[in-house]
Amino acid sequence: MKVNIDIDENHEETSITIKANAWSEELEAIMDVIKKRKPHRLFGVEEDQTVLLEPNKIDFIYAEKRKVFAALKNKNIEIKMKLYEVEEMLTPHNFMRFSKSVIGNLNHVQRFELSFNGNLCVYFHSGNKEYITRSHVTKVKEKLLMGGQINDH
Repeated sequence: MKVNIDIDENHEETSITIKANAWSEELEAIMDVIKKRKPHRLFGVEEDQTVLLEPNKIDFIYAEKRKVFAALKNKNIEIKMKLYEVEEMLTPHNFMRFSKSVIGNLNHVQRFELSFNGNLCVYFHSGNKEYITRSHVTKVKEKLLMGGQINDH
Protein backbone atom coordinates (compact mmCIF):
# COMPACT_ATOMS: atom_id res chain seq x y z
CA MET A 1 0.00 0.00 0.00
CA LYS A 2 1.24 3.46 -0.90
CA VAL A 3 0.48 6.45 1.36
CA ASN A 4 0.74 10.11 0.29
CA ILE A 5 0.34 12.98 2.74
CA ASP A 6 0.21 16.56 1.49
CA ILE A 7 0.42 19.16 4.26
CA ASP A 8 -0.24 22.64 2.97
CA GLU A 9 -1.67 25.67 4.78
CA ASN A 10 -3.77 26.41 1.68
CA HIS A 11 -5.95 23.33 2.34
CA GLU A 12 -9.15 24.46 4.02
CA GLU A 13 -9.98 21.10 5.61
CA THR A 14 -8.61 17.58 5.93
CA SER A 15 -9.54 15.37 2.99
CA ILE A 16 -8.84 11.67 2.50
CA THR A 17 -8.85 9.93 -0.88
CA ILE A 18 -8.33 6.18 -1.15
CA LYS A 19 -7.71 4.62 -4.55
CA ALA A 20 -8.19 0.85 -4.85
CA ASN A 21 -9.23 -1.66 -7.49
CA ALA A 22 -11.71 -3.38 -5.13
CA TRP A 23 -13.21 -3.14 -1.64
CA SER A 24 -11.29 -5.21 0.92
CA GLU A 25 -11.11 -6.00 4.62
CA GLU A 26 -8.07 -3.72 4.78
CA LEU A 27 -10.18 -0.79 3.50
CA GLU A 28 -12.90 -1.70 5.97
CA ALA A 29 -10.33 -1.54 8.81
CA ILE A 30 -9.06 1.84 7.56
CA MET A 31 -12.63 3.18 7.50
CA ASP A 32 -13.20 1.96 11.06
CA VAL A 33 -10.09 3.81 12.23
CA ILE A 34 -11.12 7.00 10.43
CA LYS A 35 -14.65 6.87 11.83
CA LYS A 36 -13.43 6.15 15.35
CA ARG A 37 -11.31 9.29 15.38
CA LYS A 38 -14.26 11.63 14.80
CA PRO A 39 -14.42 14.01 17.74
CA HIS A 40 -18.05 13.19 18.49
CA ARG A 41 -19.23 13.45 22.04
CA LEU A 42 -22.37 11.85 23.35
CA PHE A 43 -24.20 13.88 25.94
CA GLY A 44 -27.09 12.89 28.15
CA VAL A 45 -29.37 14.73 30.54
CA GLU A 46 -29.46 13.60 34.15
CA GLU A 47 -31.37 15.56 36.82
CA ASP A 48 -31.39 18.74 34.68
CA GLN A 49 -27.63 18.53 34.14
CA THR A 50 -25.81 17.66 30.92
CA VAL A 51 -23.39 14.76 31.37
CA LEU A 52 -20.77 13.33 29.03
CA LEU A 53 -21.41 9.66 28.27
CA GLU A 54 -18.54 7.30 27.51
CA PRO A 55 -19.50 4.64 24.93
CA ASN A 56 -17.66 1.92 26.88
CA LYS A 57 -19.96 2.51 29.88
CA ILE A 58 -23.20 2.07 27.87
CA ASP A 59 -24.90 -1.35 27.58
CA PHE A 60 -27.49 -0.27 25.03
CA ILE A 61 -29.41 2.70 23.65
CA TYR A 62 -33.17 2.50 23.31
CA ALA A 63 -36.09 4.61 22.14
CA GLU A 64 -39.25 4.76 24.21
CA LYS A 65 -42.22 7.16 23.96
CA ARG A 66 -40.42 9.35 21.38
CA LYS A 67 -37.35 9.78 23.62
CA VAL A 68 -33.92 8.12 23.45
CA PHE A 69 -32.13 6.71 26.51
CA ALA A 70 -28.73 5.19 27.29
CA ALA A 71 -28.88 2.17 29.59
CA LEU A 72 -25.86 2.10 31.88
CA LYS A 73 -25.11 -0.38 34.65
CA ASN A 74 -27.62 0.97 37.16
CA LYS A 75 -29.34 3.93 35.50
CA ASN A 76 -30.90 5.22 32.30
CA ILE A 77 -29.95 8.64 30.95
CA GLU A 78 -31.91 10.55 28.33
CA ILE A 79 -30.08 11.53 25.14
CA LYS A 80 -31.39 14.50 23.14
CA MET A 81 -30.70 12.92 19.75
CA LYS A 82 -32.50 10.64 17.32
CA LEU A 83 -31.75 6.92 17.57
CA TYR A 84 -30.24 6.76 14.07
CA GLU A 85 -27.89 9.68 14.91
CA VAL A 86 -26.66 7.87 18.01
CA GLU A 87 -26.26 4.67 15.96
CA GLU A 88 -24.01 6.44 13.42
CA MET A 89 -21.91 7.85 16.23
CA LEU A 90 -21.55 4.57 18.14
CA THR A 91 -21.09 2.05 15.30
CA PRO A 92 -17.26 2.47 15.40
CA HIS A 93 -17.43 1.64 19.12
CA ASN A 94 -18.89 -1.81 18.37
CA PHE A 95 -22.56 -0.95 18.78
CA MET A 96 -25.05 -2.68 16.54
CA ARG A 97 -28.78 -2.55 15.85
CA PHE A 98 -30.69 -5.11 17.97
CA SER A 99 -34.21 -4.07 16.94
CA LYS A 100 -36.17 -1.15 15.56
CA SER A 101 -35.79 0.67 18.89
CA VAL A 102 -32.53 -0.71 20.37
CA ILE A 103 -28.79 -0.41 19.61
CA GLY A 104 -26.58 -2.67 21.73
CA ASN A 105 -22.93 -2.60 22.79
CA LEU A 106 -21.42 -5.91 21.62
CA ASN A 107 -18.45 -5.43 23.98
CA HIS A 108 -20.78 -5.77 26.98
CA VAL A 109 -22.65 -8.93 25.93
CA GLN A 110 -22.18 -11.75 28.43
CA ARG A 111 -24.55 -14.41 27.07
CA PHE A 112 -27.58 -15.12 24.89
CA GLU A 113 -30.77 -17.04 25.52
CA LEU A 114 -33.18 -18.10 22.78
CA SER A 115 -36.75 -16.91 23.37
CA PHE A 116 -39.83 -18.90 22.37
CA ASN A 117 -40.62 -16.44 19.54
CA GLY A 118 -37.23 -16.67 17.81
CA ASN A 119 -35.79 -13.53 19.37
CA LEU A 120 -32.58 -13.66 21.38
CA CYS A 121 -32.46 -12.37 24.92
CA VAL A 122 -29.07 -10.70 25.50
CA TYR A 123 -27.62 -10.50 28.99
CA PHE A 124 -25.01 -7.83 29.65
CA HIS A 125 -22.16 -8.03 32.18
CA SER A 126 -23.95 -5.35 34.24
CA GLY A 127 -27.05 -7.51 34.70
CA ASN A 128 -29.14 -5.55 32.18
CA LYS A 129 -30.94 -7.50 29.49
CA GLU A 130 -32.47 -6.66 26.12
CA TYR A 131 -33.85 -8.52 23.10
CA ILE A 132 -32.51 -8.91 19.57
CA THR A 133 -35.34 -9.34 17.08
CA ARG A 134 -35.21 -12.23 14.61
CA SER A 135 -34.42 -9.93 11.69
CA HIS A 136 -31.21 -8.73 13.41
CA VAL A 137 -30.03 -11.99 15.03
CA THR A 138 -27.93 -13.22 12.08
CA LYS A 139 -26.06 -9.92 11.63
CA VAL A 140 -25.26 -9.68 15.34
CA LYS A 141 -24.02 -13.29 15.48
CA GLU A 142 -21.83 -12.70 12.39
CA LYS A 143 -20.32 -9.58 13.94
CA LEU A 144 -19.53 -11.43 17.17
CA LEU A 145 -17.97 -14.34 15.26
CA MET A 146 -15.83 -11.88 13.28
CA GLY A 147 -14.39 -10.62 16.54
CA GLY A 148 -17.04 -8.19 17.67
CA GLN A 149 -15.98 -8.86 21.24
CA ILE A 150 -13.14 -6.32 21.16
CA ASN A 151 -12.42 -4.66 24.47
CA ASP A 152 -10.41 -1.61 23.47
CA HIS A 153 -11.26 0.54 26.49
